Amino acid sequence: MSTPYIVGVRFRPVGKVYHYDASCCREVQVGDFVIVPSRRGTQIGEVVQTFAEPPERPEEGWRTVVRQANGRDLTLRQLIRRRELEALLAAQQKARELNCTEIKLVEAEISFDQRYLTFLYGVSGGGRPDLRRLHSALARKFPRRQVEFRRLGPRDVAKLLPGMGACGCAVRCCARFLTEFSPVSIKMAKVQGISLTPSEITGSCGRLRCCLVYEYEQYAEAAKRLPRRKKRVQTPEGEGKVVDVYPLKESVLVALADGALKEFHRDELVRPEAAAVKG
Repeated sequence: MSTPYIVGVRFRPVGKVYHYDASCCREVQVGDFVIVPSRRGTQIGEVVQTFAEPPERPEEGWRTVVRQANGRDLTLRQLIRRRELEALLAAQQKARELNCTEIKLVEAEISFDQRYLTFLYGVSGGGRPDLRRLHSALARKFPRRQVEFRRLGPRDVAKLLPGMGACGCAVRCCARFLTEFSPVSIKMAKVQGISLTPSEITGSCGRLRCCLVYEYEQYAEAAKRLPRRKKRVQTPEGEGKVVDVYPLKESVLVALADGALKEFHRDELVRPEAAAVKG
């Protein structure tokens, strides 16, 4: 039995990567397009990853690539993209007519076999909006396709919308390279000494910024080697209290007995209890 040729396929830019068995067309490489089955009909996707050795086989087995896409398939793909935009604009107009103000339709997806039309949407303020009237209206407008809705979280909605990042980058991280979102907590901002002002740590999605994760581990690891704020330490200039911590510099700011503030590297510090033991 030959080793399966597994490839990673992506259907949207910066989207999730799905693994398929491409043993039927082992010549496909990164950058090629293939026709594959999915839960929402047949799709065309771009190969973005290949494996010299197949990864661990999922319990349900590998889905199989149907064939490599040809020129006609790629032309049809462009046509489908235009139809998706037209469908999205029509759906947004219909939502306004029906006063569906709580939902935000952000993208339409038409399967490559054109059987399924899926609208991706977000919800302002949470809750579970009633989509029955909108669904019925769109089903009548697109009778040749099965209309579905898929709800997205705030981060996924922001990923699909244009806009500049708070750091000044023309494209936000989520839309440029993040294929999955990591959990973000307020602790990450505290450890890095970032202002907790909401405008400083909140992204356009209304959630904590994804970039708080990027350097958190380095800060957390460095902080382990330093005393915390309000701890008393022994310095070359006498005992004092830590008032601020600079993890990446491996130093702390100390308030000395005479009221002076001075910065010391961690190698210069001795905990009072440690000094007592040495004495």
